[in-house]
Amino acid sequence: MRKLLLLLLATVPVMAFAQGFQVNLHGQKQIGMGHTGTGLLQDGASVLFNPGAVAMLPENYIQAGISPLMFKSAFVATGSTTQYNNANKIATPFSAYAVWGPKNSFWKLGLGVYTPFGGLTDWGTSWTGKYALESLDLKAIYIQPTISIKLADFVSIGGGFVYNRASVDLTRAIPLSGSTGADGQAELKGNGKGYGWNAGIYFKTESGVTVGFTHRSKVNTNINGGNAIFTVPASVQANFPQPNTFSSGIPLPATTSFGIGVYPTKQWTLAMDLNYIGWSAYKALAFDYASNTAALADTYSPRNYKDAISFRLGTEYKSNDKMAFRIGGGLTTTPVPNGYVTPEAPDANRFYLTAGFGYKVANHLDLDLSFEYESVGARQQTNIESNLSGTFKTNVYIPGISLAYHW
Repeated sequence: MRKLLLLLLATVPVMAFAQGFQVNLHGQKQIGMGHTGTGLLQDGASVLFNPGAVAMLPENYIQAGISPLMFKSAFVATGSTTQYNNANKIATPFSAYAVWGPKNSFWKLGLGVYTPFGGLTDWGTSWTGKYALESLDLKAIYIQPTISIKLADFVSIGGGFVYNRASVDLTRAIPLSGSTGADGQAELKGNGKGYGWNAGIYFKTESGVTVGFTHRSKVNTNINGGNAIFTVPASVQANFPQPNTFSSGIPLPATTSFGIGVYPTKQWTLAMDLNYIGWSAYKALAFDYASNTAALADTYSPRNYKDAISFRLGTEYKSNDKMAFRIGGGLTTTPVPNGYVTPEAPDANRFYLTAGFGYKVANHLDLDLSFEYESVGARQQTNIESNLSGTFKTNVYIPGISLAYHW
């Protein structure tokens, strides 16, 4: 039993911080065009997509948007025909940007608040993988002040400091039942912070093609003093001292992006982005309890994740001065090695399709809508730590809306 408890507790931090939590919902125009934007001048979302392009924006912006995310995942255990589905909960990734600078100035200031990582899933308390995970709510909110400078009419640079505020709330069952027969439960709940940066460069070529290159750094986020809450039978409570706290680190990976924009006519824009995500930062995770016992030891869990890439395409057609239509799509490779797939991140190679619509409500006010469908490939796995074995299949549906005031 002791070995079993140690094994179960060892997997807890892994589940909180595993791959699969990157959220790429940072601007409705960009979502509609398949998440392209590194080589484009669209709106205030350039603060994130390419801070080097901000100085080239012809106007100032205040804008905000939200993308309710519906995560539909199913699991069938090896040798079974019973299908388990996660609960219908809606995550709410958001983004907000402000860009300001004097007219015809060589510089602009920007501020971005966005959610590049997060996850919300709830498998319930009675499914076959409850000892691996019951529920997870993970959020990372980046705040990025930015400055951008036009070096010449054809090139500009920019960069920003990143402050991350993160929170996690994770529950799982413990195979220790009391007189009622109910399982015990572990809950980890805490907040953390981290720091990083974002920089980019933007070019306008003589042929009219625009090019962008950016790098968002890794953000090591530390959680100190999180609450470790164990609900277990009275006979074993001494092995799970209460109150108890934990500390850990969350290495949110760096992203390097290259993008281009092509403009066949005044109405048409074509865009391509290529992203390289440094998930190999997850070599291992350490998890430190303030109070240890023989059954509750600190943990160290190797991960060995691999770097991943995303390939994105998109286009926009402006039928007149008021309306714009957008479509896009892309492919993303999984960084999660075989044996490390978990219920909160049933990751696999995936593809997605997007569409969007923009409407000028008034001279200085834009309304933008988007919709995305994402298909995560079916993946049969046996997790090397929890021994949960079966096949995951996931689909994601994401509508979105934003308003942008510009002058």
